[in-house]
Amino acid sequence: MAAKRVYEAWKGSNKFLFGGRLIFGPDARSLLVTLLLIIVPVIVFCVFVGRHLRHEFSSYNAGYAILVLAVIFNIYVLILLFLTSSRDPGVIPRNLHPPEEEFRYDSSVSVDIGGRQTPSLQFPRTKEVMVNGHPVRVKYCDTCMLYRPPRCSHCSICNNCVERFDHHCPWVGQCIGLRNYRYFFLFVSSATILCIYVFSISAFYIKVLMDNYHGTVWRAMKESPASVILMAYCFISLWFVGGLTGFHLYLIGTNQTTYENFRYRADNRFNVYNRGCLNNFLEVFCTKVKPSRNNFRAFVQEEVPRPPPPIISRESEPDLGGDPRSKVEDDLDIGEDLLKISQRRNIEEIDEDIRSRGSNGPPHNTSEVDSALGSDRRAPTIRSEARHSSEGRSESWEIASEVLANSNLTESRGHVASKEVRQKLGGSF
Repeated sequence: MAAKRVYEAWKGSNKFLFGGRLIFGPDARSLLVTLLLIIVPVIVFCVFVGRHLRHEFSSYNAGYAILVLAVIFNIYVLILLFLTSSRDPGVIPRNLHPPEEEFRYDSSVSVDIGGRQTPSLQFPRTKEVMVNGHPVRVKYCDTCMLYRPPRCSHCSICNNCVERFDHHCPWVGQCIGLRNYRYFFLFVSSATILCIYVFSISAFYIKVLMDNYHGTVWRAMKESPASVILMAYCFISLWFVGGLTGFHLYLIGTNQTTYENFRYRADNRFNVYNRGCLNNFLEVFCTKVKPSRNNFRAFVQEEVPRPPPPIISRESEPDLGGDPRSKVEDDLDIGEDLLKISQRRNIEEIDEDIRSRGSNGPPHNTSEVDSALGSDRRAPTIRSEARHSSEGRSESWEIASEVLANSNLTESRGHVASKEVRQKLGGSF
């Protein structure tokens, strides 16, 4: 069987292309819609607007700059979109096992194992780490089996934990995190500038038509309906991409993420990550992008799952394990030994009395002695029945108590029998 690569055995919802070199979100098809929304307006602009403005400037070649600038800027926006949507946003690899160093025993939650109450194995759901001298609580992710680093969150769409998680953007089909936030902001801001450029040149072309035909704005709009459509499209788009640009400028200046802003807005928490407006911008745009934690083209290293840690009882008496039947048999052996010792002692007392009275007396009645030994013959029956009926440790103690009770009863019967023998022996003399 051929060894699998990491991207082939990936447990998240991501999609990979070119042998794991490109990683996308599960909604990567929406990226095609975004491409059409960017490319089609620029093509319409170049064909119906920019082409007619080549000779409208004093310098003959200056008009071509409008077309060249639109094409180059459009390619730049597409590159930023590609870098945003096709790279690892900062996915943290999953663990194969829970963090064993965090295990602890919770005595309040116990499990009944073999008749004993043993503490349940637990580990804390949160823990605190220090960030810029302030304690920050991080949570445990059940899916990835790790404690999330600060500012990390689990994306329910991609099914991954992402460092410095900002949000999942359906327009780029990817999570926005630590490793692609810079490119996402540049993409949104560049798309805003492109919209402004197309809107401005289209409005300028309407002005040129009005001057050439000495007409009104309505007549100019009839001469170039494409300009009107482009202006309307760019105006609507500016509310979206322009609004995003302004919002993320505020987030960068205060060193927040979209997730933190929406979740903790009402809590009025102190932002431990804010280092000042200038340093916040330098952190986003002037720091080196961290390398990916994942090598999607590497071969999967098969690891043998570790067995769960042993659950050790905290009781004073350690549980040595073993078959519960053996415990029952041991208890029965102890009870039977006690019974035999008691009976043996009673018989010895009777023999000692006979020897002290003399050997010339009439023979004693053996039926009385046999009654004292009757319980000894029944002891194996009690033992065999207890072996078949007992299945647990608690039952074994009940059987042992019954055996001890029988031994006491037998001992009392032995004393009565000995007294009767003494009376008979005494009456014979």
